[in-house]
Amino acid sequence: MRLTDDPIVTTTAGRLRGRWRSRTDARGVTARYATFRGIPYAAPPVGSLRFAAPVPAPGWDGVRDAGDFGPTPQRESPYDPPRIPEPSISGEDVLSVNITTPDPSPSAGLPVLVWIHGGGFVAGSPASPWYVGESFARDGVVTATLSYRLGFEGFGWMEDAAPHRGVLDWIAGLEWIQRNVAAFGGDPSRVTIAGQSAGAAAVMRLLTLPAAEHLFARAMAISPADASPTLDRARRAGQAVARSLGVSPDVAGISTVDEVTVFRALGAANPQPADPIAVLLPRSAEPLPFAPVVDGDLVPQSVTEGIRAGVGAGKPLLIGSTAHEFNEALVGATSGRPEVDAVELLRDAGVPRDLAFAMAAREPDRGAEWALGQVLSDAIFRAPTAGWAALRGDGPTWAYDFRWESRSDAATGAAHCVDVPFGFDILDAEGVPHAVGEDPPQALADAVHADWLALVRDGALDAPRHAPDHRAIVYGADGRRRTAPAYDLERRIWSEALARPLPD
Repeated sequence: MRLTDDPIVTTTAGRLRGRWRSRTDARGVTARYATFRGIPYAAPPVGSLRFAAPVPAPGWDGVRDAGDFGPTPQRESPYDPPRIPEPSISGEDVLSVNITTPDPSPSAGLPVLVWIHGGGFVAGSPASPWYVGESFARDGVVTATLSYRLGFEGFGWMEDAAPHRGVLDWIAGLEWIQRNVAAFGGDPSRVTIAGQSAGAAAVMRLLTLPAAEHLFARAMAISPADASPTLDRARRAGQAVARSLGVSPDVAGISTVDEVTVFRALGAANPQPADPIAVLLPRSAEPLPFAPVVDGDLVPQSVTEGIRAGVGAGKPLLIGSTAHEFNEALVGATSGRPEVDAVELLRDAGVPRDLAFAMAAREPDRGAEWALGQVLSDAIFRAPTAGWAALRGDGPTWAYDFRWESRSDAATGAAHCVDVPFGFDILDAEGVPHAVGEDPPQALADAVHADWLALVRDGALDAPRHAPDHRAIVYGADGRRRTAPAYDLERRIWSEALARPLPD
C-alpha cells in the first residue's frame, strides 16, 4: 500500500476507504497514521429497533468511504461548555466505530486500545479530537472509539423493551472489534478497554461482566464511578420520566416522543433535594438511575460483588482518579452559612464524626466549602477507586492518584477530566487550554502517557502493584511522578461511611 493512496481495508461487512493523516508532537516527532471513521457495527436503532438489542449492520458492495465521523447518539450536550470537546453529529447511523492505526496491514499484530467515552451515560461523543489516538499511533498502538446509546435510549427501563441496550451496544462493538481489528493492524488478543468517568464505569462494569470476559485482555478505568443501580431504582426512574412526558412507561408510550424531548425529561428521575448538603455523602454514592441495571440476568451482580466473586481478577487493571474530581461543583452551596465550621458541615453531609475531623484536616486552608466538595469527589469517584483496588487483592492491579492542578479559570484544582489530555499526550489539542490552562508540563504528559502505554502494550506498569501496601502512582501537584501509599482516607470512607467491607 503506497502512503500516497487512501488506505483501504476489508472488513466482514465490506471494504472501507480511510485517510492518511499526520501529527508532529511536542518533541518534533511526526507520526503518520490512517483513520477509518463512522464504521457501523450495528444497524441504526430507529423505528422498531429504537428500544431493541443491537442487530448487525448490513454489508455493502464496493468501497465505503470512512473519512468522517458518523452520527452520534448525543443529540445535544447538557454541559455548556463541556470540558472535553465532544461534538454532536446528527443522523441515524449512530452505532459506529472509529479506528486510528499506524499500520493498516493484517499482519501487523499491534496492541489495541478501545476507548469508551464518558458523560454520565446521558451525554458524550466518540468524535472528540482528544480521543483520536495520534500519540498511541506514534507508539505502535491501534486506537478505537465506539459509540453507544445514551440516556433513556440506552439505559431507560421499560418492562417490554430489551434491557441493557447500552451494555449490549458495548458488547456488540467489542465483538465487531474482535472480528475485524486485525484488518486494521490490530491483535484481537491484545485489546485493552479504557474510558474516563462514565466510560470508566463502563470499563468496570465490563470487567466484572461474565458475558464480556472473552472480548478484552486488559482494562484501564480513569475516574470510575459505581454504575450498579438496582432494578427497582431503574424502574422508578423510567416511570418518572414517562409520567413527566404524559405517556405510558412502555415502548408504545415512549416511542411517541422524540429523542431530544425524552433527553430533556431525564431530570424527572433525579429531582434536586431541597437541601443540597443534607446526607450528601450517602446520597452521592448512589448509582445513577440511567446506567447498567443489576437485573440478575446479563448483569448478575454489582461491580463490587463481581470483584468479590473474582470476575476479571486475572486481567491487568489500571485504576485511579484526580484529587478534586467534583470539588468545584458545590461552589456557593454554603452561601447561607458563611461562618460554618468544616467539621459541622461534613457531619451535616452524613460523614461520621471521626471521619469528619480527618476529612476536614486534609486541605484546611481551602475552606469548609472545599471540604464539602471533596465529599462529592470521594463518594462518587475516589472511594470506589480505593475500594475496588483493595478488593482486587493480589491481582494485577495498579492504582494512580492524579494531583496536578489545572491552571485554567474554567477548572479548579485537580478536577474531573484534567488528566485525560496528559494520558493521550495531546497537550496541543483543541480545547486543552480550556481544561488545564496554558503551558501545561509536557514532562507530566510523558509520564502519564507512558503508564497508559505500558498497560496497553505490555499488560504491566513500571510501578509496584497496589497490593499489599496500597501503593499508587502519584502524579504530584509539582508535576512529578512518584509511587507512595495512597487512598487511606478513601478506604475508610468506603468501609466506615458507606459500610462496604474491605478485606482484612
